[in-house]
Amino acid sequence: MRIGFGAPVAGAWATPSNLGSFAARAESLGYASLWTFQRLLVGAGQRLSPVYESVLDPMVALAFAAARTSRIRLGVAVLNAPFLSPAYLAKQAASVDVLSGGRLDLGLGLGWEPEEFAAVGMPMERRGARLAEYVSVLRSAWTTELTSHEGAFYTVPSSRILPKPVQRPGPPVLFGGSAEPALRRAGRLADGWISRSAADLSRIGADVAVIRAAASEAGRDPAALRFVCRGVVEVVPSGLPEGGRRRLSGSVEQIRADVAWLGTQGVTEVFYDLNFDPLIGSPSADPAAATDRASELLEALAPGLG
Repeated sequence: MRIGFGAPVAGAWATPSNLGSFAARAESLGYASLWTFQRLLVGAGQRLSPVYESVLDPMVALAFAAARTSRIRLGVAVLNAPFLSPAYLAKQAASVDVLSGGRLDLGLGLGWEPEEFAAVGMPMERRGARLAEYVSVLRSAWTTELTSHEGAFYTVPSSRILPKPVQRPGPPVLFGGSAEPALRRAGRLADGWISRSAADLSRIGADVAVIRAAASEAGRDPAALRFVCRGVVEVVPSGLPEGGRRRLSGSVEQIRADVAWLGTQGVTEVFYDLNFDPLIGSPSADPAAATDRASELLEALAPGLG
């Protein structure tokens, strides 16, 4: 089981100083990966979790973190593909991969907020159908000398798109999504899957099974896929009663036991995402207190201390 950490990208602790220092400290503590996520905007009439109110751009944040680290992998979980053309994202992802020395993991989602789709001028219809073509353009841009594409949704004139990524044939592409069609799409097309923040982890094994079955049906090796769990942790030092306890909540020991259990369900990586802790990732949280709390949890949950 690989253990990662959610970078400081939301709310009170998302400062330049924290992004650099937490990235460097996570690497020194033995965390395998550092993750960002995307939220473009929040509609004026929407009531969303405070974590979504103020979020740094995920790819910019990863490039910033790349400059302060040398080994830890850098992932986005997830970037909504409809918000950018595939040619633009191919260039952006290749750039981050080059600047990081080949450490990017690219998570893609379909998006769900109508206000965001309106703001980028994209329809919400046929998002799933677009994604297969989208990934095809990405992989062509990363691997061919001349990229050319004429499809149902995207067009790329015969072009050179440079630089190419350090990783070959390109950064791993992981899909988000929780509905069965999304899970099956991940099995057919992606290098792995990332669970969502509101996932019911008690049934994650069933989700993994659906993805593996779809991979087998498509003639792919299910064992080659990665299964990444976004760990929305709730640390209660004294622990919580086992009856009705949500996975990844309770004492550090209970959380570590849950991570081990997730491994039995087929999960290959968990990253602890403190952005979803309202005392850390809310814009209204006290910045100093948020930073202190996050620092303590970064240390307490470090993989080398398990």
